Amino acid sequence: MTETGVFSKLQMDALQEIGNIGLGHAATSLAQMLDHKIGLGVPHADFISFERAIELIGGYEELVSCVSLKLHGDIKGLVFYIFNETSTYRLADMLMGLEEGTTVQLDDMVTSTINEIGNILTGAFVTAISDFTQLQIGTSVPVFAFDMLAAVFTSLVLSSSNPDENSILAIETQLFRDDKKVSGHFFLLSEPNSIAKLFQALGI
Repeated sequence: MTETGVFSKLQMDALQEIGNIGLGHAATSLAQMLDHKIGLGVPHADFISFERAIELIGGYEELVSCVSLKLHGDIKGLVFYIFNETSTYRLADMLMGLEEGTTVQLDDMVTSTINEIGNILTGAFVTAISDFTQLQIGTSVPVFAFDMLAAVFTSLVLSSSNPDENSILAIETQLFRDDKKVSGHFFLLSEPNSIAKLFQALGI
């Protein structure tokens, strides 16, 4: 899935390990919050282009939920977690212990649930990056959006300073509860020098 062709296998393996650690943190936090075991599938990490990210989620007109955090400190940029409409409703059912298909629209309860889960997931990945690299990374208050992907991505790019739209770190993840599964995507949209600083901190 890599499109830039400038990152080595060693670099991608390191990011894969960061993804694994992040999911471990998230699984622990979710289990404590829900008092129920939540499994998270082994993530696949890669650097992709803006256009490829759009394709992965389902296209510009796909309705999605998104929780985003701004990064400051040693790494500057944005992290955001996106679920498409179907996954958003399925995730709400799964986390609230409802039969699949119960949730068919976004109300206050669903919004609160998805926002909290997105916050836990994005926060877990940021913590993993910081712990793994020893870089100091601060985050803003999380922002929740439920809109067409084109509008969401436009807003995210406009709110990020000097993003590298051809080198977005994408981590595809899966959440499990019993026999139910939901897929989502974590993205890091950062400045080119922040990516270089990340790999420098990893010693690769």
